[in-house]
Amino acid sequence: MEKKYREFKKTIYRITRDEFTRKALRRAVDSFRSARNKALDAFPYVEEEKKKLIETKNEVIENFDTWVERTLSSLEKMHAHAYYAKDSEEALGIMKKIIGSGKTIVKGKSITSEELDLNHHLEEWGNEVYETDLGEFIVQLLGSRPMHILAPAVNIPREKVSELFSKLAGKELPDDPTFLTKFAREYLREKFVKADVGITGANAITADTGTIFLVENEGNIRFSTSAPPVHIALIGIEKILPTLKDGMRLVEVVARYAGYLAMTYVSMISGPSKTGDIEKTVVYGAHGPQELHVILLDNGRKEMAKDPVAKQALRCIRCGACMYECCVYPITTGYWGYKYMGGIGIPWTYYVAGGPEEAAPLAFTCTMCGRCRLYCPMEIDTPAVVEHIRKLLKEKGLLPRFAKEMAERVVKEGVPY
Repeated sequence: MEKKYREFKKTIYRITRDEFTRKALRRAVDSFRSARNKALDAFPYVEEEKKKLIETKNEVIENFDTWVERTLSSLEKMHAHAYYAKDSEEALGIMKKIIGSGKTIVKGKSITSEELDLNHHLEEWGNEVYETDLGEFIVQLLGSRPMHILAPAVNIPREKVSELFSKLAGKELPDDPTFLTKFAREYLREKFVKADVGITGANAITADTGTIFLVENEGNIRFSTSAPPVHIALIGIEKILPTLKDGMRLVEVVARYAGYLAMTYVSMISGPSKTGDIEKTVVYGAHGPQELHVILLDNGRKEMAKDPVAKQALRCIRCGACMYECCVYPITTGYWGYKYMGGIGIPWTYYVAGGPEEAAPLAFTCTMCGRCRLYCPMEIDTPAVVEHIRKLLKEKGLLPRFAKEMAERVVKEGVPY
């Protein structure tokens, strides 16, 4: 365990000295805070909406089994193929059975898919995989991993993106974001058209109609969910909401706290494409996908729901505000994380993606400053959750030596160093 701590410490210190990472993060943090404040000022009623959403999320978390069963039933009624996976191994088994090998796959941004190391497995089975979100595409070319829930390539400056795309193009490209975005658009457009399968996550799924909510700005998810003949949605069970109205409420709250007056695209998908234009006979598989497969994933979420302190982290709507306000994240980016990053990523790592040993170095990096709590729309008390996780880690014998030594110095000398 001490070796893991040492490796984590080396990585963190290396990143804090990385001039390009610091430059990109400074730009991103300033831009986000300004946009977020403008969005909240423009729509002050979102404060009331978030309170209602918190109550709804709590209801689902307290009764996961009931809401999972209702959602699966609604999906089947809407002619989708519905599955429940208790862990990542089951989810991968379902994926492999649906996809097989030799397929071209386009993906929308999905942090849930990171829990499964999905891209690695898809390629191992003999498929071609293309991330279509611009940030995820950059990260894929780097051979790295997402560094933020909403902005996967937040730590990559435009100069590095130019270098990556120049290699792909076989010629030197300018480090102009507009030009680089246009290049990615042209490169990926043909991938959507020839893809056999589109894979996405979801911002929410409603139990009453089995409707999947997908919120985006780029339009890539629209292509990924409409061009290929098969659409697969991998959705954590914490994304379940009771009704369509709850889904719309989430759209408003997540947009404003993510710094947008409104998201460019809000897709609501209820089953595969269909038509009834010939004698009102319903036929499935019109212009959009002929098949919709929805996998509801537990993977430790029900276990987290049993924890009286940590369960509030399941309310997270992935707006990313906490990370931009954190005092650690802006100098370390997603390297302060495993699959899930930042302070909010600590309980998610402990219970869902990684386990206690992966969570331990992250938990003792948090400064407990509380800025995340102050700006969280779901009012998650992350410092309290992190303190709780630290106690659980201590009980498991995963307290790092440096933390123990610092505590002893405070008791003995009144200072940690």
